Amino acid sequence: MAMAADDIESMIRTALPDAQVTITDLAGDGDHYSAHVVSAAFSGKTRVAQHKMVYEALGGRMGGELHALQLTTAVPN
Repeated sequence: MAMAADDIESMIRTALPDAQVTITDLAGDGDHYSAHVVSAAFSGKTRVAQHKMVYEALGGRMGGELHALQLTTAVPN
């Protein structure tokens, strides 16, 4: 079962309310996405910690409903 891009964005925004989130369906199959997430909550955190915050926002759906997510994170300028 695939996951909709809007659902991914909504889950991330719920966990990180200030986030700017851009989701792209990489294969057109609703199963392989890229996400670019910008949030002040990432300030002072390592890239690994930033990615972990996003994965936690997805509530364990990685590897199940969401097969692949190419993730980039950043802090606002």
